[in-house]
Amino acid sequence: MDEPSARAEICRIGASLFARGYVHASAGNISVRLADGYLITPTDASLGQLLPERLAKLDLQGQQLSGDRASKTIVLHQRIYAASANTPTPAGCVIHTHSRQLVACSLQATAVPGVEPAAELLPALTPYFVMKVGRVPHIPYHRPGSPDAAQAVAEAIAQYAAAGRPIRAVMLARLGPNVWHESPAAAMAALEELEETALLWNQCRAQPPAPLSDAQIDELRQSFGAHW
Repeated sequence: MDEPSARAEICRIGASLFARGYVHASAGNISVRLADGYLITPTDASLGQLLPERLAKLDLQGQQLSGDRASKTIVLHQRIYAASANTPTPAGCVIHTHSRQLVACSLQATAVPGVEPAAELLPALTPYFVMKVGRVPHIPYHRPGSPDAAQAVAEAIAQYAAAGRPIRAVMLARLGPNVWHESPAAAMAALEELEETALLWNQCRAQPPAPLSDAQIDELRQSFGAHW
């Protein structure tokens, strides 16, 4: 994707996510990998009011070249781009939100003192969750912008890829998801599927549904190349 198209697409995606309640206030950020660096939304910017010319541009080393001050999450985004580059799910765009249903899942999973939450946020509830998103590691809590979070995410990407289960999303405990895909539109679609699955899971907590069986998941792998 060329730079002018990437700038326009980041603003379009940001406005869409904001209008539909996936992000609020100045929460969340979007980045795109360019041939000569990165574009990322500015720090404390509302995704609903982005301007193409105000987006932060950074070089390949992460040094800012132009635009408003880059979001502090650029380090995490860079680690995602690097760690996923040689996997079947390389990142061309990364979206981070504080999406309500997903954060609620994380809070529920970390609600019991002394009990470690599951390694993954959600079971294999629906075929489209398995096909379009896949496994979502639940990364232990770190403060926003922590380099330890970036390291944990990079390690998760490497571990899942080595096991033949490449991922395209992680959940930062108590904070929100990071979702990546080849383009902003594809990353947004994966985020939408992930948040919808979280909504279903939250609505079914009184009587949790059984996940798809191993045989059903294997059929999705064989038919659609699902990475589960």
